[in-house]
Amino acid sequence: MILVEGSAGTGKTVLLSSLFYDLFMEDVARDVMAGLENLDAWLLVNHDQQLTVYEQIALKLGLSRRAGDRVSKPTRFINSRDEGRDPVDVVLVDEAHLLWTQGKQSYRGSNQLADLRTRARVVVAIFDQQQMVATDQYWEPDELRQLRASASQVIELDEQMRMTSSEATYRWVRDLVDLRQVSDIPQDPNYEVKVFDDPHALYAAIREKAEDEGHGLSRLTATFDWEFVEKRRNNGKTWDVEIDTFRVPWNLQLDYSAAERRDLRGRSWAERPRSIDEIGSTFTVQGFDLDYAGVIIGPSVTYRDGRIVFDQLASANRNATQRRTLANGCKATVAEDLLRNELNVLLTRGVRGLYLYAVDRELRDALLAAQRP
Repeated sequence: MILVEGSAGTGKTVLLSSLFYDLFMEDVARDVMAGLENLDAWLLVNHDQQLTVYEQIALKLGLSRRAGDRVSKPTRFINSRDEGRDPVDVVLVDEAHLLWTQGKQSYRGSNQLADLRTRARVVVAIFDQQQMVATDQYWEPDELRQLRASASQVIELDEQMRMTSSEATYRWVRDLVDLRQVSDIPQDPNYEVKVFDDPHALYAAIREKAEDEGHGLSRLTATFDWEFVEKRRNNGKTWDVEIDTFRVPWNLQLDYSAAERRDLRGRSWAERPRSIDEIGSTFTVQGFDLDYAGVIIGPSVTYRDGRIVFDQLASANRNATQRRTLANGCKATVAEDLLRNELNVLLTRGVRGLYLYAVDRELRDALLAAQRP
């Protein structure tokens, strides 16, 4: 196994996931065109939005006759291949930190990455431990050390290629997430960090960016601190992010006509024009780039005595706050790590800028003070 590891704790974040996909698929296409039609290479990703986009790219490159030929979710791939079958040649796992590390739903095993290693001659895993956002993805520190030790090669990524910011601005984000400190926001001619005192004003600013042809992929996101149940209405209404008079639906709830659905096939949530009318979460924007990322920092992120504090009781993300059974059989809460990772994902989506509003008054005041000259 080759482990490609990005760690924000080293001062940089993981390289764009799409770059790995493009390189991988271009190599596969080149090999197929060169006559190596028997090369059995796959890309796996445990993320619905990315899967949709990747399947469409594979079809356009002529690598698949139908969705699922070269691109798949890990569970489907594992369940379709018994350990006794000949392994495939290459599996590239994008966003490998999203793989399950315990049994769940239709997955009957206990660790998806371990199962993939028995089903492929070469596994390339793109992994960033600071992007694990759910208990069923959690790796204990000892398990992570064993994972690195078991890899035939570990490639550490130390360049940040999403945010077009200065190093000082990127350090500001890292200090906010890793050190839990709100320091002064640097002056940066290439990257705009702006703090708002009202969610309506934040939303209006992101809408204005989205209407600009050069910044059209600008969207509003939020920490998962408001209830949302997938594929179920809230007493006939949408599940909303609600702050006083501010109320906007969570992602993927808009109704589309059949013609609109056909037109949107293969597009991620952020690429849909009407997604500007919704609020994204880590589950829709993780792994993707936005021009300007608007982030509502919900009540699970507070500021007390000069330090950011994560309050799991204020989070609606039960995938992060429920207890996890550890390797020694004990149950433990790892919510603090996962909620910090959720904030990390949202704050690092913007290519050109980051717009912020914090529900917690003390945190909002600290951020507002940090942007004043």
